[in-house]
Amino acid sequence: MSENRPIISIRNLRKEYSMGEETVIALKNINLEIMQGEILCIFGTSGSGKSTLLNQLAGMERPTLGKVRIGHCLISHLHENELALFRQQYLGFIFQAYNLLPTMTATENVALPLLFRGINKKQREQAARKMLERVGLGHRLDHYPKQMSGGQQQRAGIARAFIHHPAVIFADEPTGNLDSKTTQEIMTMITEFARKYNQTIILVTHDPEMAAYADRIITLKDGEILRDVKKENFI
Repeated sequence: MSENRPIISIRNLRKEYSMGEETVIALKNINLEIMQGEILCIFGTSGSGKSTLLNQLAGMERPTLGKVRIGHCLISHLHENELALFRQQYLGFIFQAYNLLPTMTATENVALPLLFRGINKKQREQAARKMLERVGLGHRLDHYPKQMSGGQQQRAGIARAFIHHPAVIFADEPTGNLDSKTTQEIMTMITEFARKYNQTIILVTHDPEMAAYADRIITLKDGEILRDVKKENFI
């Protein structure tokens, strides 16, 4: 897809949850386009709807109304098995809690997305080792998560997210458990990878300093888009 065309398109998106006899409206009439290669921040306080919107964009939940399209695929209309395959092929995820499997080494964790693509063990572990070296973990290839610091685990998480060159990467509060110095290192790494490969990053945060790494910031409040501005206009 060319650089100046939207890779994600959302039309009239609404998400409701039933809480007993009450209906909670988490998202109201969201319309949004995200460009190929753009680093977009979904910004807001707790309860603003940002995590719900991320779940909609990633196909983790179905909308009550409206459509979500990634590339040429209308993901809001896919069945669960189709969604799982789509995520494996086109999406990457970086989590606040790292989500590394404790019984696997760094190499095995990073190689995991390639397993779902049918790549043989030798090739996927070779690719994983190369990726770990690129994120500065060449000395931790055979270490388990419990043998690594939080920053090292998140570096492994970045390597895992980028290893299969997904079109879109979702970063959900990716530095929430890290100190300020490590946060800067991690965010610089994420943005440099995205720029190099023209990948789209969806960053979810409540931290204004984190939002400064994005090209564009969407501010949510009460399930609606309050502001949609370029980084230089974000205060």
